Amino acid sequence: MTSIATESVVQLERDGEIAIVRLNRPDRLNAFTLEVRDRIIEVFDECDADDTIRAIVLTGTGRAFCAGADLAKGGDTFVTEDDPDSGEAPPDSGGQASLRIYRSTKPVIAAINGPAAGVGVTMTLPADIRIASDTAKFGFVFTRRGLVPEACSTWFLPRIVGISTAVEWAVGGKMVSAAEALERGLVREVVPADEVLPRAIAVARELATGTSPVSVALTRQLMWRMLGADSPEVAHRAESIAIHVRGTSADVREGVAAFLDKRQPDFPQSVSDGLPDVFG
Repeated sequence: MTSIATESVVQLERDGEIAIVRLNRPDRLNAFTLEVRDRIIEVFDECDADDTIRAIVLTGTGRAFCAGADLAKGGDTFVTEDDPDSGEAPPDSGGQASLRIYRSTKPVIAAINGPAAGVGVTMTLPADIRIASDTAKFGFVFTRRGLVPEACSTWFLPRIVGISTAVEWAVGGKMVSAAEALERGLVREVVPADEVLPRAIAVARELATGTSPVSVALTRQLMWRMLGADSPEVAHRAESIAIHVRGTSADVREGVAAFLDKRQPDFPQSVSDGLPDVFG
């Protein structure tokens, strides 16, 4: 495993074709700040631009995944100012981080190595798979701080665990154990603390092995975006365009040839070459 940016509040490491994005403020339990938001966006930009990266694992340094917003400013922590040009509320910083993760062209696996509260849990919702340590717990504590859920979680959470569970957790400001998170479908599996990162890397590698990077990116986009489609006809149209475009691609020729030859495919196309617009 190689480290690329060791002093950053969000560290980027490599394990072969897998990028590890590590929240790196262990002395503050990896609490979220504007600097952390900016670095998350920057690192995901770097990962999307690098064709040698096939999947991303998001985790934390130390005993926590992320304790939520850094409360160093006390009662003024959540004070924001209207946009000087529009006079509207500024964008939620947690939402900006979540949207960048959502827009990733690579699969994202969250390796939740310890407690995750507030934005520390909501930022994991755009991940495709969440794997939790048995020391993890999840704090949907917004109403207990006089706040409301953020980071686009009112869109993501009901789609992951269902509306009843989402309301129960968020309205009640609930702390959720790893066992309950598994039972309700928030996480895919719970493993011992020293296994959570290796397990997430293994799952990421399973998604990357033998798959076309372009097809992976398009499939991820289709899955997420069709969650908000009005009907299956919308999905049918988008899939029809994607099948039409990809059907004549060099990747498909290689994929079929590899299957017939009983060998692993070597897909020639890259995400950086551009993804077709299948949602027009």
